[in-house]
Amino acid sequence: MKAATVNEIKKELSDLDPKTLVELCMSLAKYKKDNKELLTYLLFESHNQPAFIAAIKNKMDEQFPEINHSNLYLAKKSLRKILRITNKYIKHMGSKPAEAELLIYYCNKLKHSGIPIHKSALITNLYNHQLKKINVVIAKLHEDLQYDFKKDLEDHNN
Repeated sequence: MKAATVNEIKKELSDLDPKTLVELCMSLAKYKKDNKELLTYLLFESHNQPAFIAAIKNKMDEQFPEINHSNLYLAKKSLRKILRITNKYIKHMGSKPAEAELLIYYCNKLKHSGIPIHKSALITNLYNHQLKKINVVIAKLHEDLQYDFKKDLEDHNN
């Protein structure tokens, strides 16, 4: 089955009555956990983005101490899991400033976690890739925000 384009779906949805639209949204929420999480964000969290970002940071704060420092392989797996969850929330928000803020926070937590980053090429690459991603995101922002985030990134690197 070939998926319809976004414009085709939008046109079809605009022709539906509200009751049918609610039923379609409910079936989407039941079908996949990611859809349910996205709908939850859009309905309950999107109006207060700073609080949502703070909640994500708190979640990271809870997950970083649980990382196994004795085995770099397990540490890498835990770091990837935290990053995967963070990226999922970033995708829900669709905000470049929020993405930059959360990725800088992630890198800062990683750097100060006590994990020997430079003893593992995989963890070093993960860290460096996030720094590159942050720089790409910052380059797309307004000049004032670029200055603020570059300053945060420099503070992080020192």
